[in-house]
Amino acid sequence: MSSVFPSPLADPMPQSPVLRAAYRARAAAAELAPLPRSVKDEALLAIADALEVRSREIIEANAEDVEKARAAGTSESVVDRLTLTPERVRAIAQDVRDVAALPDPVGEVVRGSTLPNGIDLRQVRVPLGVVGIIYEARPNVTVDAAALCLKSGNAVLLRGSSSAYASNTALVRVVRDAVGGAGLPADAVQLVPGESRESVRELMRARGMVDVLIPRGGASLIRTVVQESVVPVIETGTGNCHVYVDAEADLDMAVEILINSKASRVSVCNAAETLLVHQDIAERFLPRALAALAEAGVTVHGDERVVELAGAADTGATVVAATAEDWETEYLSYDIAAAVVEDLDAAVRHIRLWTSGHTEAIVTTSQAAARRFTQLVDSTTVAVNASTRFTDGGQFGFGAEIGISTQKLHARGPMGLPELTSTKYIVTGDGHVRGR
Repeated sequence: MSSVFPSPLADPMPQSPVLRAAYRARAAAAELAPLPRSVKDEALLAIADALEVRSREIIEANAEDVEKARAAGTSESVVDRLTLTPERVRAIAQDVRDVAALPDPVGEVVRGSTLPNGIDLRQVRVPLGVVGIIYEARPNVTVDAAALCLKSGNAVLLRGSSSAYASNTALVRVVRDAVGGAGLPADAVQLVPGESRESVRELMRARGMVDVLIPRGGASLIRTVVQESVVPVIETGTGNCHVYVDAEADLDMAVEILINSKASRVSVCNAAETLLVHQDIAERFLPRALAALAEAGVTVHGDERVVELAGAADTGATVVAATAEDWETEYLSYDIAAAVVEDLDAAVRHIRLWTSGHTEAIVTTSQAAARRFTQLVDSTTVAVNASTRFTDGGQFGFGAEIGISTQKLHARGPMGLPELTSTKYIVTGDGHVRGR
């Protein structure tokens, strides 16, 4: 392969600290790939135990990050996502145990057959190799990503944000000690050296040493990685999710789904950011919806019709006129855009124009409407009479996820363990040769 970087098998070891880490990860990945489930699970359980035993060490390091974040004027919602407590560390440890209990995808036969010439053909799952994760402030991602990659036989290079550097350093130290103590190569889990953007750029250019990058975070981070990386990227997208309330919706159900989708947890990618309402029920539904949104503390950015109906009813809602920017915004806050649409097809046109391709929901009692909506909407997940908040690896029964992919190649939707594998074909013959 032609590259400005050394081959993964080249000597001597690269001079760059980032590339040296990738080089070591490559060697560790080769050791991990053939390991049986029992060995990997033993290492995961060792990690979980170590996290609990060394909880104080982790929390003390995290306190440094929290103090710096508050001193920098970081919002309390971001500080909360950054903060680790004894309870949260125990929850992270339990998540690792849950990953250990999941089936091992490596070696699974995707398909197989005996060809007419007698050759046995099998397509089996194999690890991706070296996975780079570029992510923002949540330190729990450090352990989640390490556990999922180890279980699927991959080495992982972790590049968290500088705001969580002390936390991530402590977590990776604990994980590496546990992995090495269980007999696995400690370099299967590494924190990418450096806190500067240059270390991120080096990781994105380590083609031939890093097999895939997965960005997790806001739109700006994801866009930068997708546009600048020469390493293949699995794009975990932002969540501009829509709830469409159809003309034949059960209004009680619609209110409940709307509030759960928007307000149960506003800072996550599967929270609803836009409400679309069929014009035939707008006068009956919107006053109820606006009152419920007001009670939940949500500000509504409405189109002309929504603003008009809000003014005619005493809902207590805060409603402001929407701008074009509102339709494409992933708020991650107590805000929602809202519009009245002519019909289902108009709702679909709006979604296709503005969606990030994550999750869209329809509330309707009409099977025909539900069927048409699911056929026309092109997002990773389409929910019928259910909250957008269900788009989650745990909720889908996958046990865990590395992220939610909004692209269409390799993986789409919540990415569990199988999505952290590729496949290879095993061809077994008995002296077979090809004639021509």
